[in-house]
Amino acid sequence: MNELPQEQLEYVKQAISQLIDNIELELVGQRQVVEQVIIAFIAGGHVLLEGVPGLGKTLLVRLLAKSISLDHKRVQFTPDLMPADVTGHTMVNMKTGDFIVKKGPVFTNLLLADEINRAPAKTQAALLEVMQEQQVTIDGEAFKVGSPFMVLATQNPIDNEGTYPLPEAELDRFMMKLVIDYPDEQDEILLTQQIASKRSGAQQAEIETVMSAETLTTIRRAMEAVIVDPELVAYAVSIVRATRQWQGLTRGAGVRASIALIQAAKVAALFEGLGFVTPDHVKSMINCVLRHRVNLSAEKEIAGVQIDDVLDELSNTIEVPRK
Repeated sequence: MNELPQEQLEYVKQAISQLIDNIELELVGQRQVVEQVIIAFIAGGHVLLEGVPGLGKTLLVRLLAKSISLDHKRVQFTPDLMPADVTGHTMVNMKTGDFIVKKGPVFTNLLLADEINRAPAKTQAALLEVMQEQQVTIDGEAFKVGSPFMVLATQNPIDNEGTYPLPEAELDRFMMKLVIDYPDEQDEILLTQQIASKRSGAQQAEIETVMSAETLTTIRRAMEAVIVDPELVAYAVSIVRATRQWQGLTRGAGVRASIALIQAAKVAALFEGLGFVTPDHVKSMINCVLRHRVNLSAEKEIAGVQIDDVLDELSNTIEVPRK
């Protein structure tokens, strides 16, 4: 396979950089999260976003949708939410007596599943088919959702009262789990000034559409053409397989993790204007791709050990290809 032309790589790099900068006009102090969400989006994956309220999770989805001129919808997951409230259902047309399909909010490009762990497993499972197949079956008939399609689900890491853990099958369908934290002091000052200026009527930078559907298609085709050495594929698989026997982990990652690790690394290469994946690209994606696919042992949890620390320790034991 031939490496992508340098002009194409530079075009893709600039388009991605412009998208990130556009989102950062309003979402301040979360550049790493923005970059990782865009990596997942380009790779066709879904994201589980964990963070306390008020850090811009809903804003991020809105800004991404506006920057690429995509449709977006938000669903507030609650204990009484039913699967049909998400996917849609059939109903009778009282005038004609015919059954018609009323499509749910899942029929969009970007779906924000807010506080997904507030709904019971039955409702959470309503997303299983659409996250994997990009279609919804309503009364035996399959309906395709928008393309591109991405689920960005949020959960609060502190308030666990009245929540339901996500089933393993659903967790595995998320390409990444990202942790959004408070911005640093200078970014928080800038953010506060921006909000205060808005409310006082001061002129603000306007979020515009900066990426067309054609450009997005070009970027995704470029991603597929990024070269991955077979030794790097073996390296990624070795990392994932190591989680299944690692002391301190009671559940390891499955095959989807290996695929996600390579796909994310390919997009990370494009961020740097490269047409090939390096070991550093793979390593940079390990924690966000694996942290929700593994479970700590009770001993590690009691000791206050973090999953990322265990993953760092594990990945450092795997020999890195030097070719």
